[in-house]
Amino acid sequence: MTDSVPAINPPTPPHSSPEPYNIAQSLDEMAARAPFRPAVIFPAGRDAADRPRFVQFSYRQLNELVNSYAHGLAGYGIGPGERTLMLIRPGVEMVAVAFALLKIGAAPVIIDPGMGRRAFLQCVDESEPTAFIGISAAHVLRLLFPRAFRTVKRAVTVGKRWFWGGATLAQLKVDWLGDFSPAPTTTASEAAIAFTSGSTGIPKGVIFLHGTFKAQIDFLSREIGIQEGEIDLPGLPIFALFNPALGVTTVFPDMDASKPATLNPATWVESIQTHGVTNSFGSPTIWKVVAKYCRDNAIQLPSLRRVFMAGAPVPPGLIQTMTEQIMTGGDVYTPFGATEALPISNITGAEILAETAALTAQGWGVCVGRPLAGVNIRIIPISDEPIAQWDDSLALPAGEVGEIVVSGPVVTREYLHRPEQTRLAKIYNGDGSVWHRMGDVGYFDSRGRLWMCGRKAHRVETADGLLLPVPCEAIFNAHPEVARTALVGVGPLDRRRPVLVVELASGAIPAKQEQQRLVDELLALGRQAEHTRPITEFLFHASFPVDVRHNVKIQREKLAVWAAGELGVK
Repeated sequence: MTDSVPAINPPTPPHSSPEPYNIAQSLDEMAARAPFRPAVIFPAGRDAADRPRFVQFSYRQLNELVNSYAHGLAGYGIGPGERTLMLIRPGVEMVAVAFALLKIGAAPVIIDPGMGRRAFLQCVDESEPTAFIGISAAHVLRLLFPRAFRTVKRAVTVGKRWFWGGATLAQLKVDWLGDFSPAPTTTASEAAIAFTSGSTGIPKGVIFLHGTFKAQIDFLSREIGIQEGEIDLPGLPIFALFNPALGVTTVFPDMDASKPATLNPATWVESIQTHGVTNSFGSPTIWKVVAKYCRDNAIQLPSLRRVFMAGAPVPPGLIQTMTEQIMTGGDVYTPFGATEALPISNITGAEILAETAALTAQGWGVCVGRPLAGVNIRIIPISDEPIAQWDDSLALPAGEVGEIVVSGPVVTREYLHRPEQTRLAKIYNGDGSVWHRMGDVGYFDSRGRLWMCGRKAHRVETADGLLLPVPCEAIFNAHPEVARTALVGVGPLDRRRPVLVVELASGAIPAKQEQQRLVDELLALGRQAEHTRPITEFLFHASFPVDVRHNVKIQREKLAVWAAGELGVK
């Protein structure tokens, strides 16, 4: 994009009179309605007999802790509207500090520390936090890289403070002032900043309003049917912040949230069995590990009513294993969305297994279900240029492949300090609403179901036409020795060559003779489908690079560079 693109200023939202709302008020309500219900349970090591230990806070105890932190943080000078960077390990302190900031009216800034130091520091720099609450190791980072933290005026250490100044969270805990009334925010007030994972580009700060959170909570209770008193095991810690508003108990798993692929499935299963977990979200990577462990040890998990899988297309075989062998009455849900708009559609495992899985294997793409209530999804022509103004004529009819765009209450309006990225991702409507360009390519079928065919940035334009990763890869993934494949394009744009990178289930690079056999068999598979016939070049890779958040999204940009090097293509 060039500097000549005119500025696009987000118009006023369509609701001229926002409703009074602060997501933190839900915690007060739950503490009054169910004071002794467990709110947060988190691991605290193991005893001499290797039995798990847990620390538990009831809703009353959690609310009292939140109030004590809110009084202390407000007295320390953190006020309404103040962006406050949080670097706290998953657990009760993370939940309590986040809700204390929301009660004050401040905006927690949440950055995935697993994204790498350079990207992380860039996110800190862009968010310009004026307050910082973090563990000791995070403050060491602040001292080593002061430029990124230059806007921080108030620093709070969670745990032991070493040689730096500022307060500790323990010092700010004020128990004697009682309740802290939530700030009078509205559905249009800024609630939090969360950064995208950066799996397909530079991480971007997404501005969440209190109204965004309200819409997401309404979805979980209305569309999914999550009820008060249920028990949740979140594989992504940020999702734990929804549970107090739902009256749901959060059981934090004993795992490194930044490396879900290293999960110990025994402790995950132990948490489900010990606490009677009813809901759990995790990437397909997590559930592959858990499903194998359960299958190998003949374990069933009858308490599970819902398993949510997202972050990448979910293999139908994994859904079948979960619903037919491990769960005894629940279902798998694969909601579709992005940090900027989550969720926008949903489909059950039952529908996938009964209808769409067979079509996915034929190269239709992955069905991600129907739009949720209040969410509008359209398909528009694929373009890498900004679109300043929405027009209904942009929408393509059912069956035509294009770029997926969405509008509705879960859609965020802009990126933090990223006007260029906002121009590329947002289309503003005359009524003040906004359409978000998901960055995914797909289409609607005749029954109103949305099918996703891959990232727009991963499409391969060739002389033979447009090739999309998900429909193409599905054909080759049918080979019994293949774990997964990745379609990439190499060479100049006007002479782009499609190359299929193959990861074998064995995790090994085959010998030359074996490679030729596999290539011949893959070519035969590709000739069976019209859209994969142009793919005639294959490379073998031991282990695909994946995203840091879910450990499942294939980083095709990196594979494309590697493939070009292997083929000697500039």
